Formats: sequence, C-alpha cells, structure tokens
Amino acid sequence: MKLEVLEERIIHLRQQVRRAMAAGERARVRGLRAELRAAERAWEEALEPRFEFEFEASGPPPVRESVHRALSLLGVPAAARLIVAVDEAFHGGGLLGERLTGLLRDEERAFRAAPHARPYRLCAALTADLLSPARGLIAVSTWPLEVRVVGPLSARTGFLTSAVRIAEEIIRLRESGTDAAPAAYRLLTRMARNIPGAVEGYGPADPATVIAAARAELAVHEPADRARRSAAAARAAHRLDPAEQLFGARLRTAGAGRTRRTA
Repeated sequence: MKLEVLEERIIHLRQQVRRAMAAGERARVRGLRAELRAAERAWEEALEPRFEFEFEASGPPPVRESVHRALSLLGVPAAARLIVAVDEAFHGGGLLGERLTGLLRDEERAFRAAPHARPYRLCAALTADLLSPARGLIAVSTWPLEVRVVGPLSARTGFLTSAVRIAEEIIRLRESGTDAAPAAYRLLTRMARNIPGAVEGYGPADPATVIAAARAELAVHEPADRARRSAAAARAAHRLDPAEQLFGARLRTAGAGRTRRTA
C-alpha cells in the first residue's frame, strides 16, 4: 500500500478515535486504536526501505541510525559532509552522502503522520532570523530548541564544538584501551588546522591541544551566539507548531496570504 494511502488512513482513524472517545464508545475506541496501531506499523514498514542499506546481521545500521549516531557525537547541527566523515572516522564508514538526500523530507512526512511513533526524528536546524530550515544542516528532534537554532556565529561555534567533541571521543577511546582509527586522527587534524593554536607543523593534532584551543576561541564567540539562539528559540516555541519547530516555518508568497507564524 502506498505511503499516501496509509497516511490518509491514519488521519481518518485518528479522527474516528476522537469521535468515539467523545461519544463514550469504549469498545469502539479499543478497536479503532488497534486498527490505528496496525496502520502506523504498516506505514513504518513501507517507509523504512528508503533509509536502510541492504545488509546482513553483521552489516551497517540503517541510514537514520548512522546519522543519529554521528550527530549524537557532535552534539550540534551538522552538514552531510561532516556527518559522513564522523561515521567513517568512528564507525567504519559505509554512510554515503547521497543517501541523506530527501532524508529530512521523509522524516517530516513521518512525523506529521505519526508524531510519537519513534523516540527521535532527524530534523532541520532553524535559522535564528526567519525560523526557516537552515539549508543543509541536520539536527536531532530531542535536542533543545536553542541547540537546533543557528545564528550568524553558529557556523563557527558549531565547528569549534564539533572539534572538541571529536577530540574528547578520541581521548575517551584511548583511555578505554581502544585507540581511535587513523581516520579519526586525520579528521581532527584537518579541523585543527582551522583553529588558531590547535596544531603545529604538519604532524597529527594532539586532542588535548585541540580542546584547549577550541575552547579558548569558543569563550570569545559562544556567549553572543548563545544569546542570539536562545532568543530565537523562545520565539520558535511561542510561534511555531510542533512540526514547524522541527522542520522550520515555511514562507509563503504574498499571493498565498500572510503566513500564520513568522519570525
């Protein structure tokens, strides 16, 4: 059954459940909710092949899980290129950038059809000025709004925060007795070359040095960036509905009428 048909059925069943609850028809509510759960499971099964690799039990996880894992390490919204690099550095690779195409569009459709079907959704970062989707940046729905909002300084603070988190993960692995892969050191070194004082010469970057240098620059930029993002997050919480808070406000043309929620 096509996704569109399943989505319409889910919406219709939810309406019927509400009506039955309002009428006090408990038996009918139980039956309708069972049908609703079945429809939502069918929807998930129909959607999942878009995200998954063909793999055996020992193979890589589905795309959305790989992206979530990389973003959880970074802790800030990130572009596909960095997500793929982190996956390669710490999880052996296998995540291809082109597989992220259309990911947020399908995640939004999934959320609108079944908002609570999963513990998290991959979502868009929101621009601080218009609260619209930030082009190319992916975030995680469970993060606070102020983390998912990006302002003029966020590209730099996000880069510095990512470098710190990557360096910390390398140190954590080293201290656990399992050193990070060479790809992780190469990634950190590439990033360190864009942070003043983080690396000397042409050798590999030292994680502790990178952390110190990145935090020193963060101390300069982060307060202003956080203030801008916090203010924008407060506006988003007040003006945007739950789906818009995850995937951004959509701007309309003048001929389409004024947007209900704007920045």
